[in-house]
Amino acid sequence: MAVLITGGAGYIGSHTCVELLQAEYDIIVLDNYKNSHPESLKRVSHITGRGFKVYQGDLMNEDIIEKVFSENKIEAVIHFAGLKAVGESVQIPLMYYECNISGTVKLCNVMRKYNVKNLVFSSSATVYGMPERIPISEDSALRAQSPYGRTKQMIEEILRDLYTSDENWSIALLRYFNPIGAHESGLIGEAPNGIPNNLMPYITQVAIGKLKELNIFGNDYPTKDGTGVRDYIHVVDLAKGHLKALEKVTRTTGVEAYNLGTGKGYSVLEIVEAFEKAANLKIPYKITERRKGDIAICYADPSKAERELGWTAEKDIEEMCRDSWRWQSRNPNGYILNREILTN
Repeated sequence: MAVLITGGAGYIGSHTCVELLQAEYDIIVLDNYKNSHPESLKRVSHITGRGFKVYQGDLMNEDIIEKVFSENKIEAVIHFAGLKAVGESVQIPLMYYECNISGTVKLCNVMRKYNVKNLVFSSSATVYGMPERIPISEDSALRAQSPYGRTKQMIEEILRDLYTSDENWSIALLRYFNPIGAHESGLIGEAPNGIPNNLMPYITQVAIGKLKELNIFGNDYPTKDGTGVRDYIHVVDLAKGHLKALEKVTRTTGVEAYNLGTGKGYSVLEIVEAFEKAANLKIPYKITERRKGDIAICYADPSKAERELGWTAEKDIEEMCRDSWRWQSRNPNGYILNREILTN
């Protein structure tokens, strides 16, 4: 069975490639490398001992999508490709709407032409916005508050409409919470361009000396230590969730949303403390003002994914921090100028 993975060179995409290859799937990757690096795919091959086809291209170019489908017998698609920074989306919303939504529509048009109707879509917990209750279940109201989150919410609606028009489609909408960690080999991990937007890569870059200190946005929330609480999930557990979703969409039809989280919340200071223990060093930080739109507590109810996909997160916060540090310490500049690690 051949699976197309759009955005497969990215952080979550590359880890999912590993899980699929180890499960004996054949994969084809399409990536434009805007938020990723081709070196990650070479390392995926190194980890798994398997090769696979890679196409460099953008979903905004329907010709490259057509080429991929015409040259391969694809049976399912896992769709990661898209712009992904919440803050940036506020600054350049039209680019996010054009890339994320139009790219998905072009992809689905070609899938329909080639009668490929099994799709796993990379959505986000940002579709919930300010949650009405905690823990967050899939039937919570959708009220995304950033252009990025709204693109995910809109794409979910488009895919539901697609199924309504043709009930042969089978679609899983995977709403991620906060992925951190890296592959235990230390060969692939999160390598953001520029200053990181997310907590863990910011911590690891402070630890490696690339950044001076961590900014913690607010310590006056109604939580145990005043800092915000989030649901952090190991990226390998997240990748395995895609494997389970793929198994489901290839044997059923319909559209279903699934939260992929641990169901546990950790505060920013708890993450800092766990990382310090894992890395055996101190992380300097300063408290700054709250960010507009941030909420006190956010974590998932993942029981639907356990019940319907047979998936649960297995790795704990210590493993998440240890694997994050192993990746960063071995790859201080991400994938740049670190190819020699494959021979060490």
